[in-house]
Amino acid sequence: MPTTLLLVLGAACAYAVFAVVMGLRRNIAVAKGTNLPYVVVPCDQTAQHWLMLSHYYARLIRLFPKPWWEGWLDLTLTDSCYQLDFQRFTRHGDTLLFVSPFSIMVQVSNAEAIRQITSQREKFPKPWEMYTMLAMFGENVVTTEGSVWKAHRKATAATFNEKNSALVFRETIVQTNGMIDSWVDRQHSENVDEKGNKIDKRNESLTTVSADVTRLTINIIGYVGFGLRLLWPGQSLPPGTDAAAAKYASLDAPEGYTLCFVDTLVQLLDKILLLLLFPRWLLRIVPFQKARVAVAAHENYVRYLDEMLDEKIEALKAVHPEVPEREDKEGMDFMGALAQCSFGGSSGASSRTGQEGEKQQEQPERQAHGITNAPALSRDEILGNAFVLFLAGHETSANTIHFTLIHLATNPAAQRLLQRDIDRLVDDTDCSSWDYESLIGPMTTSAIAACINETLRVIPPTPAIPKQVSPQSDQTVSIEGRECVLPKAIFILVNAIKAHEDPRHWPYQESKLRPGHDDLRDYRPERWFESKPGPCHQQSNGSDTVSRPRSDTPESSAYDSDDGVGDGIQGSRQGDASFFRPRRGAFLPFSDGPRRCLGRRVAQVQLMTVLLVLFQHYSIELAVDEWATEAQVKDMDRTARTDVYKMAQAASRRTMGRAVSVITLGLHGKTVPMRLVARGKESFVDWME
Repeated sequence: MPTTLLLVLGAACAYAVFAVVMGLRRNIAVAKGTNLPYVVVPCDQTAQHWLMLSHYYARLIRLFPKPWWEGWLDLTLTDSCYQLDFQRFTRHGDTLLFVSPFSIMVQVSNAEAIRQITSQREKFPKPWEMYTMLAMFGENVVTTEGSVWKAHRKATAATFNEKNSALVFRETIVQTNGMIDSWVDRQHSENVDEKGNKIDKRNESLTTVSADVTRLTINIIGYVGFGLRLLWPGQSLPPGTDAAAAKYASLDAPEGYTLCFVDTLVQLLDKILLLLLFPRWLLRIVPFQKARVAVAAHENYVRYLDEMLDEKIEALKAVHPEVPEREDKEGMDFMGALAQCSFGGSSGASSRTGQEGEKQQEQPERQAHGITNAPALSRDEILGNAFVLFLAGHETSANTIHFTLIHLATNPAAQRLLQRDIDRLVDDTDCSSWDYESLIGPMTTSAIAACINETLRVIPPTPAIPKQVSPQSDQTVSIEGRECVLPKAIFILVNAIKAHEDPRHWPYQESKLRPGHDDLRDYRPERWFESKPGPCHQQSNGSDTVSRPRSDTPESSAYDSDDGVGDGIQGSRQGDASFFRPRRGAFLPFSDGPRRCLGRRVAQVQLMTVLLVLFQHYSIELAVDEWATEAQVKDMDRTARTDVYKMAQAASRRTMGRAVSVITLGLHGKTVPMRLVARGKESFVDWME
């Protein structure tokens, strides 16, 4: 018996070795036929265990002789595209195959190849099976492909129109002022001693900026998604607010709930990985507080959303079909628009099956929401798309705002550039008087958009975008005059962050942080006012002057016409000022092609408006508490202040360098302390580099 068992085990081991060797030989032969460079790796980089544990595996792999792993290991680690510079990451080529015994993966950071891949959805579909976990509340625009995806896309995209962008502009003003008020109250609150006596005020540093901008984006998404006005601590609803709106806006849990609506969203999004990776029955029994909070957030969220959708359906039934909805009705309501498509009465909606029927008469209220001829979605699909709106909108916007504030505090010259343009646009006017139509165009050619775009270039929300070659057939892409064949069904990783650092497609100068290297890993919004890619004029130290090219310069026009422009905030081609327009495939903050982010315009408006409101009257400085007290700073001359602030700048850059990807690239628990300072009372950023 033992002999038989040993024979079976030996045969199994021999077969495993044979399968590995033959699989590797087969895949190497396939790789050689692609006309692309390749490296041989022992692992499948798309496997969940490698994505989560690659850095732990690396410690073991480095125990082997260095020649075995030095050519490939650093390229396969999670977030290596963010950690490594462009030259090291692309040392084998900007389009590279990773060949293992079990799979072939191609990593692409070449703009020409990226454009071809992202623009041909049928040939290079999204690997939807990677996103199935996001269907926990229902199928949605992220988890579907083919004709089903088209129906979801048509239904959901209709809400994101220019009229609703104007509403988001106004709500972002309201919510950003709420955040500013909370910061001012926190920084200047009076401390008391043990006997309750007031003691001197202290300008406390802000250590919860990440949580605060999360709250900001959730409040805005509450408005975008459900037409709700959500509150900051200390705020109250106006008299006469209906009971339903009060239930969702309240900062106290309503009867029958354990969390208020805002806290439910905060906790759900904070614990989303637990809910995506582990079954809820397991989370209920494990003895961890985070697991219990995750379950509670999930249960509260399901109940809130079910009741909210029921309320919207009932409201639709109560509307008389011949009475049009008021065209001036305030509020953007993503869920309400989808409910109107599916449950809006006899007018119905076009069938998702694609069958041609008689054209149905459109109700005025559907036209008001911009959802003409949008397909009907099921109840679960409406809830699924609402969840994706929360997840995607919160993650991308919150992290982008957070990183922009850190970068502006770390780069005072960029902050001064921003404030000069804000002064030019709105001066000291009351934000309640700002008009979207008159401001949106100038903002997109200003330093406001340049700062946002530079954040999205340096730290894009999604550093790598997954694609795959169609399972039906091999596909060909043209790269610098070479025809390269990508085998059917192989996995593609579109490397956005390295496309953003390619010196062939971006203006650059020598880095002040890394002498001898270009500055494409540095935060420099001024590059967006250059006319063409490549080396640009080196500004002298201390200069805040930025030369803005005319939009009709021959260099700019020639480059733009090459093959379209990348995504991001694009300035008008009319007038004296124009943004640098990266070639298509070189800038991917919202992905690209048919599957790019459907809410990108709303996101851009939101991001620009936050900066416009915040920096009109305030500046952001890094907190230097670790190196000097506030009193010590006041007594310092500029030389001493420079030394202290440079230490804070170095610490800030180290912290940002440790960003990791969870859902998106972010700090995830790491903190860069900052201070909110009234303009004119700065200690550092009004004069430092």
